[in-house]
Amino acid sequence: MGVKNRGLKDTIINFLYVVCFVFFYEIDKKRMMERGMKENSNNKMPYKRILLKLSGETLLDENGFGISQHACKQVAGYLHKIKQSGVELGVVIGGGNIFRGLDLKESGMPRTPADHMGMLATLLNGIAIQQALISIGAKACVMSALECPKVAEPYNWMKALKYLEEGYIVIFVGGTGNPYFTTDTAAALRANEIHADILLKATKVDGIYNKDPLKYPDAKKYDKISYSQILAEKLQVMDATAVTLCSSGQIPIFVFNMKRLLGNNFQEVLTDLSHGTLVT
Repeated sequence: MGVKNRGLKDTIINFLYVVCFVFFYEIDKKRMMERGMKENSNNKMPYKRILLKLSGETLLDENGFGISQHACKQVAGYLHKIKQSGVELGVVIGGGNIFRGLDLKESGMPRTPADHMGMLATLLNGIAIQQALISIGAKACVMSALECPKVAEPYNWMKALKYLEEGYIVIFVGGTGNPYFTTDTAAALRANEIHADILLKATKVDGIYNKDPLKYPDAKKYDKISYSQILAEKLQVMDATAVTLCSSGQIPIFVFNMKRLLGNNFQEVLTDLSHGTLVT
C-alpha cells in the first residue's frame, strides 16, 4: 500500500510540475516570441532555434546494443551540418540503445529506480555524441537534468540559452530529472524552455499513422494533424504530457524518418514537410 501511495504522490507532483511550468511559460512567451520574430527576419532558414529529439537507437552498434562509434561520428557530422546551416540547435537523446526504465519495471523493479537507470543511459549517449562533435571541430556541451557534475554540467535554463546563442550544440540528457517522465516529455519541456521554433522528432517511420505501419500495411499516414487529435485518438507517437506541453507552448512538432536527416540536405528536411507529419 505504501508503494502505491508513493507512486500516486510522485504522479501528483509531476502533474503540478507541468502545470507550474506552463503557467510561468505563458508569462514569458510574448516577450520571447517578439524576440524570435525579429531575429528570424534576418535568417534564411524557416526556423531559428530547433530542438531535435533523437532515439537512443540511432547509436546502436552492429550487435543491436550499446554505442557504435561509427554511428556517433555519423550523427555528429549531420548535427554539425545542421548547425552550419544557421540555426541554433538543442538535442535531446534517448537511452533505448542501452536501457529502458520500463523494461525493468515490468520485471518487478520499482518505477523510480528503473527510470533513474534510464536517465543514466541518456547521459552516456550524450557524452558520446559530444565527444564525436568536438572531434570534428564543433562546439558542443552536455547539460544533465540528473546531477552528475564531474561528468556533465547540471542543467540551467539561463546557461542553456547562453550556450545556444554562442553557437554551441546543446545536448540535453537525464530526461527531466524526475521519474515517470519520458524523454519525449523532456524534449517538449526543453523546447518550451529554450523557446524553440519547432520540435523535430526523428523516428523509424516517415510520420504519424493511425496505427503502427510496421505491423499493419493498411495504416493511414497523416500529413498534418492537431495536438487534440493525437490525444483523442491516443496515437503513440509521443506521450500525452509531451503533446500537451507543445500544445500549451504553441510549438509545432514535425515527425519524420531519421534516414531523411542522414541522407539529405537539412534545409530540405525543414522546407519540404511532405515526407513527414506536422503537428500544430
